[in-house]
Amino acid sequence: MKQLRLPILMLWAAICAPATTLDYLSLEDLISRATAIVRGRVVNCEGFLRGPGVSTRCVVQVLEQWKGPEAEQWEVILPGGVASGRRQTVPGAPALSEGSEYVLFLWTGPSGETQILGLSQGLFVLQRDEAGQEQAVQAVPAEAALERPTGRLVTDRPLRLRLAELRSRSRADAPPRRGTQ
Repeated sequence: MKQLRLPILMLWAAICAPATTLDYLSLEDLISRATAIVRGRVVNCEGFLRGPGVSTRCVVQVLEQWKGPEAEQWEVILPGGVASGRRQTVPGAPALSEGSEYVLFLWTGPSGETQILGLSQGLFVLQRDEAGQEQAVQAVPAEAALERPTGRLVTDRPLRLRLAELRSRSRADAPPRRGTQ
């Protein structure tokens, strides 16, 4: 009987373990589905309790607005975080650091809350390459992503491109907004 306990416990743990499979969003999907695309600096992030879970509210100062309604700042809600001594981690959820700059593909839902489109798929971290050129690197989660039409597991990630190219492609579908960097 003791020999059966371990396999049964392992099977139960595998069934109950949280798993996340994201729908893969190409750059074109992100651009077309985003209600706003901004380059911004995170001013403040604060966790709060929401029902039985935890969410994080981040204020992002807009440095450049590439798509969507003009705003000086956006309030972005992220799943998970720390509040009232509780920590909740959500697989695939993006993490923002105060003081850091990002390119964010945002989506505002019917509730009026704004979130990052496609969880971490809609977040690009800004870096400099060896030549000093600004690069935007997709902050891709470790979780699996599936291409919806084919069901194929997507492995050719993260997306990395020059910031100027991302800016140009993001603005192609939208009228120019503030900022010209």
